[in-house]
Amino acid sequence: MASSWRRLVCLRSGLWSVLFYCVYSHLKVILAEEVESCENLRLGQYLCKDPTIDEATQEPESCRETTAWVECLPAPNISCRLSNGTEVRFSGEEVGFNKTIPCRNVSGYSYKVAVALSLFLGWLGADRFYLGYPALGLLKFCTVGFCGIGSLVDFMLIAMQIVGPSDGSNYIVDYYGARLTRLSITNQTYRRTQLSP
Repeated sequence: MASSWRRLVCLRSGLWSVLFYCVYSHLKVILAEEVESCENLRLGQYLCKDPTIDEATQEPESCRETTAWVECLPAPNISCRLSNGTEVRFSGEEVGFNKTIPCRNVSGYSYKVAVALSLFLGWLGADRFYLGYPALGLLKFCTVGFCGIGSLVDFMLIAMQIVGPSDGSNYIVDYYGARLTRLSITNQTYRRTQLSP
């Protein structure tokens, strides 16, 4: 009887030891877990400010080589690690990190001017001279816009932004965001659930 009692006490103390060890190791893993970097926050955990738009180019002022930087503010009560390694708990007012956004390379060619020149003076080659294609402009001038057919084709190509400036840059399009863009689904795209049956 005493021996079975001792075994029962030993078994109980062993179970308590195993339970204590499991809880201790679990807490150790949780407490030792490193705080995530601010750049790795998920959508909804931060809000990026809108970029400052340059009036002349209609692109963000910080645009360099098709990318611009915007400041992002982590949401209130989010803790993350800054680029210098310090861990911060944010209140929603502090800038936590900078994020890159795409922008266009523009060099001074206006879309409105190119379309107007193509529509009214395309038969003289003014649109091609303006965009930096002097040989085609001269050819259109000498042939009166390829007898009008070349002027019509050029007008359509310039209006659809298929033909652009000769230096490879994009047009300046008035009103930020009002340009032809290709829509695509990325990780930054919010998906709505379908409501139809």
